[in-house]
Amino acid sequence: MKTKALPIGARARRFVLELPLERPDGFGGVIRSYAPGPQLWGAMEMLSGTERIRADRPEQSLTHKITLRYREGVTGAMRLTSGLRRFAIRAASDPDGSRRDLVCLVEEIRA
Repeated sequence: MKTKALPIGARARRFVLELPLERPDGFGGVIRSYAPGPQLWGAMEMLSGTERIRADRPEQSLTHKITLRYREGVTGAMRLTSGLRRFAIRAASDPDGSRRDLVCLVEEIRA
């Protein structure tokens, strides 16, 4: 099934793909930090927003769909940033197999 490609002008938001760096913490675990990677242009569309109570505190969860130009090797261990906003990648796929677009389902990280 062919999907309609986004026009290049619709990708007006700049993202930075952050790559994970893991180093041992001395107790058998790892400490994960992120290093900035390539800058990418994409389009972002909000999918849902929910609020729930966790540990007697309200917690918001926002999910988005980010469409980028196709790029090999994007995984769920990476994340995207746009300005001060950070997005954890939950899934990344090529929707029609044409290697034209990469659609990432992300969750916004609230600090």
